[in-house]
Amino acid sequence: MIAMNAAEAYAEKFERCQGGTLFPQLDPRDQEFVRSLAARHRFSHQELKQVSEAALDLRMWRETPLREWWQRQEDGLALTSRPLKKELFRRLRGWLGELRSEAAEYPEGGLEKPRQHSLELAAGRSDKKIMGLCPVASEETVCCNLRTLDAVESCGFGCSYCTIQTFYGDRVVFDADLRRKLSALELDPERFYHVGTGQSSDALMWGNRHGILDALCEFAEKSPNVVLELKTKSKNVAYFLGRPLPRNLVLSWSLNPPAVIRNEEHFTAGLDERLAAARRVADKGVKVAFHCHPILHYKGWRADYRDLARRALDRFDPDEVLFLSFGSLTFIKPVIRAVRQRGRESKILQAELVPGAKGKLSYPEPLKKEMFRHLHRSFAPWHGRVYMYLCMEEASYWHSTFGFAYPSNEQFEADFGREARAKIGM
Repeated sequence: MIAMNAAEAYAEKFERCQGGTLFPQLDPRDQEFVRSLAARHRFSHQELKQVSEAALDLRMWRETPLREWWQRQEDGLALTSRPLKKELFRRLRGWLGELRSEAAEYPEGGLEKPRQHSLELAAGRSDKKIMGLCPVASEETVCCNLRTLDAVESCGFGCSYCTIQTFYGDRVVFDADLRRKLSALELDPERFYHVGTGQSSDALMWGNRHGILDALCEFAEKSPNVVLELKTKSKNVAYFLGRPLPRNLVLSWSLNPPAVIRNEEHFTAGLDERLAAARRVADKGVKVAFHCHPILHYKGWRADYRDLARRALDRFDPDEVLFLSFGSLTFIKPVIRAVRQRGRESKILQAELVPGAKGKLSYPEPLKKEMFRHLHRSFAPWHGRVYMYLCMEEASYWHSTFGFAYPSNEQFEADFGREARAKIGM
């Protein structure tokens, strides 16, 4: 009776311990296994959290399931009770550490692609400001002081690493007051502004729905001291091919190798489709730009990014490209939790992530420096002819990549503006 009472007491505790863990996100088989482990070893809340995260991560990474690994370890240990639990957790941490320290490998057939769910599209009016400083601008990093425009909230591409889906749900909201709000913006006519969309949604996936592209092009036309950047992963450029466009408009594409697009950038255009779309607008005389961001670390990344650079170099003259940026995978903790809660197959968390500027998590410094140098070298034919920069990175990465760093964000902004206006002819 005493043992039964203890088991019942722990069962009640287990139900309380689930709060704040990812246990509810596990599939039924993993839930059953973790529940049995917890009852046998009397897991604390923190231990349940660790085991649940491990089970979910291993399934997302398509690695050996936790239940198989744990059983093999337990069968090989001549320990009981607390010493057994302590040793199993030590081995689990070590195994996960090994998996994260090695370059992840995408399976030949690709990871399982998530279902494309339907989105509710709506136009709404609000008092929200549409322009603000880039949300990641910081004195701890070298930043261009980009201004962001939020014409649409939420995105339908579902990239596994994207922060947008952390802040917005399945409801896509178009700002019904966009044209009025743009005309009411108070900009200093004596200074330069780099203004970009893409912080709250993809700039082109919606086309001209609710007149958003009409309003943005009118804003650019009336604001000669602005370079307006529309950032995308789509191939949807039909709007720009049959009409005159302001010369201070630049269309930019986020680029990644096919392996990353296939496994992590769901429902986006492929690499060659993005480059072909960029080629079509460049043929119209519109300046284009590219962002290799986020650069991902996985088995074969060097060859894949070298090939990405070759494809871009083969298609574009440097005079057609306004700028090129590099940036690494960077997370805040709520985004990591959101990635796990979605539970899709993905390799982005199968990596060693360490705190960086403002506590954000990214790859270790030696790896990031190697990745930036590799990308920079891969685009060597554009050196001195296309403006290149790092996005949201500390000065040490600038020095290791370019051999210098701007002493202030204001000087970065001024240099960027000078280079952009000269190439555009403003």
